[in-house]
Amino acid sequence: MNTAEGQIMRTFLRHGLYLILTDPRDGYETLCRWAVEAGLPAVQLRYKGHNEREHLALARALRQITKGTGTLFIVNDRPDIALISQADGVHLGQDDLPAAEVRQLIGPTMLLGLSTHNLEQVAAANAVPVDYIGFGPLFATNSKERLAPVTGPDILKAALAISRYPIVAIGGLTLERIRQLQPRPHNTAVIRAVNDASDPLAVMRAIHESCMNRTS
Repeated sequence: MNTAEGQIMRTFLRHGLYLILTDPRDGYETLCRWAVEAGLPAVQLRYKGHNEREHLALARALRQITKGTGTLFIVNDRPDIALISQADGVHLGQDDLPAAEVRQLIGPTMLLGLSTHNLEQVAAANAVPVDYIGFGPLFATNSKERLAPVTGPDILKAALAISRYPIVAIGGLTLERIRQLQPRPHNTAVIRAVNDASDPLAVMRAIHESCMNRTS
């Protein structure tokens, strides 16, 4: 990893809430603006529709909201959408294009994340050119139709011990559950806890503050 890439990774991986936007009740652009206002380190667009042009238009809109702020913009699954929208990064799942080939496509400076769901996948990720890994689900969640087996906090501890990359924990996380995680992952990702909240900005701020507090 070259110096420029390492600097981008360190900027991205300042501690805090990694917000994943999926069908937010108050709309994608509104929640993205609130994420910037709350000072979140990253927002990921997880679009599960089937209209390619709508997907690209939405990515471009979120890119404009986050551009020049401290909140980076990540596109889920789609390196092509990430490149066209000039996103800061792309996040891949285990069934998406291989991370090594995507790295060649996006170049050395765009952030690249990879989801992992067990210790074997964490160990395998150590050999691929990514910047961070997601790990989970820690708890049961209804955010995904095909859910990997729940890992739990103890397996997260083991993943933190063997991963060469920073870990973003995900899966059924609430404010109370995040406070109980020890040791803390670099970042904590939430979906429904914010997307479905009656006051998303307040929830963002509370979770972000808890993530920033490394001891309680």
